Amino acid sequence: MNEVRIGPSILSCDFLRLKEEIEAVDEAKADLIHIDVMDGHFVPNITIGPLFVEAIRGITKTPLDVHLMIEKPSRYIGAFIDAGADIVTVHAETDPHLHRTLDEIKSKNRTAGVSLNPSTPLDIIDYVLDMVDLVLIMTVNPGFGGQSFIPGMLKKIARTYDMIKGTGRSIDLEVDGGIKAHNAKEVVMAGANILVMGTEIFGSKNYKEKIREIRRELEGVSCGDRKAEDL
Repeated sequence: MNEVRIGPSILSCDFLRLKEEIEAVDEAKADLIHIDVMDGHFVPNITIGPLFVEAIRGITKTPLDVHLMIEKPSRYIGAFIDAGADIVTVHAETDPHLHRTLDEIKSKNRTAGVSLNPSTPLDIIDYVLDMVDLVLIMTVNPGFGGQSFIPGMLKKIARTYDMIKGTGRSIDLEVDGGIKAHNAKEVVMAGANILVMGTEIFGSKNYKEKIREIRRELEGVSCGDRKAEDL
């Protein structure tokens, strides 16, 4: 796996100051910008669409990590890629033709991700691990920002890490939900190499100092240092 990357989630930013918020996390050396797309069906909230992603693309060159928390995501893959998405992640729970959808993302030379809700078993992705570039484990039930990390998800992260390691492929393990500076270390030790953070960053007074604080907490830590059986 690659070194740990930090992705501020704009779900928690001040949308009335979007340009300034994006520029601030760019200046703070964020590795990617996480964009949650919600449809009010798969999750109980509605957020943004491709035009909004296109607007963000015009503000920054930082990779855009678009997380589709929507029903029938295959209908919208092309629109979000055309809007500027670098990473497109779909939920395994929403797509009966997951292999085909991931193949479409990859055919457009974008990073193809698959996400799982907290209660979704890992075996649902057994037969797509040969093609995915990223697995996103939700550590809260998606739909709203500011929720608390579900402790039992550490074991799931560690088991996902073991699954990925067993493929021999370079697959990113992203984690989203309730991650703070104080628990980032244990999430990485369980196996994550991409940390999505919303309120922890956008709720701080100084984004640059907050990201520095998180990186300090991770000094000397390696992905997968803790095994599932130890959690």
